[in-house]
Amino acid sequence: MRTVGLIVEYNPFHNGHLYHLQQSVKITEANAVVAVMSGHFLQRGEPALADKWTRTEMALRGGCDLVLELPVAYSAQAAEWFAYGAVATLDATGVVDALCFGSEGGDLAPMRRVARELASESPPFASLLADKLADGVSYPSAYGAAVKAYMSAKGDADAAAFAFDQPNNTLGLHYLLALERLVSPMTPYTIKREKAGYSQTDITDTQIASATAIRKLILEQGSPDAAAPFIPFTTLDLLAGSSRAEARVSWRLYERSLFHKLLSEPAEMLAAYHEVTEGLEHRIKNALPSLPALTFEALLEALKTKRYTRTKLQRALLAILLGHRKTDMTRERLTTGVEYIRVLGFTPKGRELLKRMRKDARLPVLLSAADARSASRYLQMDVEATSVYALAEPNTDAKMLFRDYYGKPVMLER
Repeated sequence: MRTVGLIVEYNPFHNGHLYHLQQSVKITEANAVVAVMSGHFLQRGEPALADKWTRTEMALRGGCDLVLELPVAYSAQAAEWFAYGAVATLDATGVVDALCFGSEGGDLAPMRRVARELASESPPFASLLADKLADGVSYPSAYGAAVKAYMSAKGDADAAAFAFDQPNNTLGLHYLLALERLVSPMTPYTIKREKAGYSQTDITDTQIASATAIRKLILEQGSPDAAAPFIPFTTLDLLAGSSRAEARVSWRLYERSLFHKLLSEPAEMLAAYHEVTEGLEHRIKNALPSLPALTFEALLEALKTKRYTRTKLQRALLAILLGHRKTDMTRERLTTGVEYIRVLGFTPKGRELLKRMRKDARLPVLLSAADARSASRYLQMDVEATSVYALAEPNTDAKMLFRDYYGKPVMLER
């Protein structure tokens, strides 16, 4: 059985995701699909539109055979660690042959050359990156400019011209870097991202829109029906039955919890949280008294600069909300932090893959948090993230707060 791995958020699963999945199967000649998916909080520092089990069912109905969870320690990270955690999870299964991802460029060759150059953590590149950051630009812009300068100096004009400041090109490069650093046998493939861009908020096509635009449409209209042309019927059906859709999930639901921490903890405590750097704790404290309203959007507007992008700020504020400290996220800790493979759902074909994983996987395979034989800080963080996410549910009970222990994987019989 040839198996392709996908790295996804499915927030929500839409027609563009369906296209990517089908094309991935086609170009890799795979007959099984394993997806590693972010849980309740996502790479841009946002809560998911629907819980991870609902989104798992979307994935299974859309064509995935096995859905694994990307631990929250990696899912709410910048590109480097998001990619590393996801690739390490797929690699550890022992059953994934290929990795297929979307990119704006659609050309694997220059990306692989850059990845091979940077896999050894080159001091000249680190120096270039530091110089670009000193110009006061955002990290993604600085990274793209540093790659361009580094590959130009190496005489690789094609790689230098590749747009590594584009989000999916950047993620793709970091997937390839992770493959190099893990010495993974998985074969990489890329598909050119068509039509809607990753962060595009407007809709210019009749069938494909970005997840960002789809979420905006659902939240503004107050109903998933507004996104019906851009999502499979199964996604629409699942969203319509989700209490999260009724609650119009967004950061707004977590404002009180966040502001309680921001107001009650001194600056030195805020500085201990992951992603709170370069004096951001003082910027937060100074902004609070003059906010026009105690809302998440008002806070972001007060904090945003060219250097502090919306995404970086959202990740920092999410780390504060979830209690993720710098000591949890050291480079050494993250490099060795993928300690388990958490199963969120499977089909009959996925069940066959799980049987193979019992023999071939290099990490414990967990069907629930209760299966863990030893304590893990990152697993604890996953459980806590589920509890925080569930607190915004209209009718939360203890089983919802601790569903990681009580719940079972989603099983879809095809």
